[in-house]
Amino acid sequence: MRFERSHARRAVALAVTSGLVLLASACGGDDGDGGGGGEAAGGALEGRGPITFATGKDTSGNLVNQVAAWNSQHPDEKVEIKELPESADAQRQQMVQNAQAKSDAFSVLNLDVVWTAEFAANRWITELPEDQFPDLGKLLPSTVDTGKYRDKLFAVPVTSDGGLLYYRSDWLQKAGVQPPKTWDEMKAACDKVLALPEAKGASCYAGQFEKYEGLTVNFSEAVNSAGGVVVGEDGKPNVDTPEALAGLEELVNGFKNKEIPAAAITYKEEEGRRAFQEGKLVFHRNWPYVYALAGKTDGSSKVAGKFQVAPLPGKSGPGVSTLGGHNYGISEFAKNKATAADFIKFMSSEERQKANVEKTSQAPTWASLYDDPALNKQFPYLAPLKASIETAKSRPKVIKYGDVTTAIQDAAYGALTNKTPPKQALTDLQTKLSSLITQ
Repeated sequence: MRFERSHARRAVALAVTSGLVLLASACGGDDGDGGGGGEAAGGALEGRGPITFATGKDTSGNLVNQVAAWNSQHPDEKVEIKELPESADAQRQQMVQNAQAKSDAFSVLNLDVVWTAEFAANRWITELPEDQFPDLGKLLPSTVDTGKYRDKLFAVPVTSDGGLLYYRSDWLQKAGVQPPKTWDEMKAACDKVLALPEAKGASCYAGQFEKYEGLTVNFSEAVNSAGGVVVGEDGKPNVDTPEALAGLEELVNGFKNKEIPAAAITYKEEEGRRAFQEGKLVFHRNWPYVYALAGKTDGSSKVAGKFQVAPLPGKSGPGVSTLGGHNYGISEFAKNKATAADFIKFMSSEERQKANVEKTSQAPTWASLYDDPALNKQFPYLAPLKASIETAKSRPKVIKYGDVTTAIQDAAYGALTNKTPPKQALTDLQTKLSSLITQ
């Protein structure tokens, strides 16, 4: 998910991105009901006419084209884009406030994949009859799962996301090094690359380390790539472990040793992308959307034609991405839900997703598009990205996700800024998560 659009674009996430479900009602208490059925649970969605589409700031510039394609075909059911802030956390806050007020201002919601459980359990989005979305079986299974809560469909995946390692291929080639598969290999590559005159002033690596959803993603990837977990397969927090500590210390030491620039503590997706495009980084962890922007030849990118992508590195081998992406759901309080459902089917169609990939390089959810010869020629990373998405780890899939991700961010940020020793940060996080996540 690129969390600045959400995108988590994409609060990755986030993946945004998971084993547990907490029981809560719309006011935050206990509720054994699956919740959120609304009129959809019993049959077709009703009402036709104009609708609104609430979405994070569109940094790709292509969303208006996608919506215009719908509007040209549906003059009596036009969609108005309601653009929310760039930050995923701010987007979620506005959507939650709208839902708590039971406002019909938002019809279709562009949701980070990790928000499904919270929004469904609180009855903020409407259950979607699966028979009205016959193409679900053609999408990557891992993406469809992100739109479900208690095995019921509440949102349809429109974009997915997996973290990629962008690197300066021209610098690596001149230094005689290969793309790294481990953290140690990445550091060794930087030692050689940064000795080049043309790399003077650059830093080794950066991801997203500001205290927001992107930090949850980067922390989770570091932990998972060291063999640890945030939440185990049994649905219980298990973050106070040697493996998780190794992942967190990798980031902490990166800042201490200046392999990660000090400025990266303020990086979200866009800040990091701009730093990479300006030639300030050898390696950069970000989402697929960056590929199209960094490759522009209009003068906006200094690295066009000089970069490639590789899988994320890990402690002893290839790393593990956090699953990101965005799903479209219908507000429980919206009018014209039949139109909203048709708009979601339109935007999630193979044709629309292909058009979006071609313009933005955002990861699709249609499995067939990853095998499309023309797309693979344009975007060579599609094959490894598909594998990354299929093996990516989700963030905790919990109703109190806002509280859970805040706890993760607080712990990670405290360690990265030297306010809390890494081991203490994980011990405290384990305690906090245990109180937030219950069976």
